[in-house]
Amino acid sequence: MSEAAIAKKQLLVEELTTKIQESASVVVVDYLGLTVEQVTELRKQLREAGVEMKVIKNSLMIRAAVAAGLEGMESIFKGPTAVAFSSEDVVAPAKIMAEFAKTAEKLEIKGGIVEGNVSSKGEIEALAKLPNREGMLSMLLSVLQAPVRNFALAIKAVSEKDGAAA
Repeated sequence: MSEAAIAKKQLLVEELTTKIQESASVVVVDYLGLTVEQVTELRKQLREAGVEMKVIKNSLMIRAAVAAGLEGMESIFKGPTAVAFSSEDVVAPAKIMAEFAKTAEKLEIKGGIVEGNVSSKGEIEALAKLPNREGMLSMLLSVLQAPVRNFALAIKAVSEKDGAAA
């Protein structure tokens, strides 16, 4: 292999290492058997959610994962592999891939990386079942508002009772 090709691959590994380190989550899937239309639709859905999908040689991804300080990724990077990187939303790539896998049976989640930790297929699928960031914030806000709302209702009930007695 020429020195230019080696330098090019080293540069790609460095870029992938940076991308892994900066990503909130990375989901690895087996896409073998998907049609061009299915892959195009999947990429469109991911792009709309701010997720980038790449097909990269497994050996380069393994080197990038090791350089990023992640061990045990070798078993995930076997066979045809596509990788979805999300720098903002942890749940988005897992959710989109899991939803897409319901209609495209050939798509299989292999595993991934969540906030710098190697995650198994089961952990990625569990992550996909969580609500997105906005949904979680909405749930948190609802929980925080409940005591105030209950207090306001109690005061209203007392004032109405006193008003009826007068």
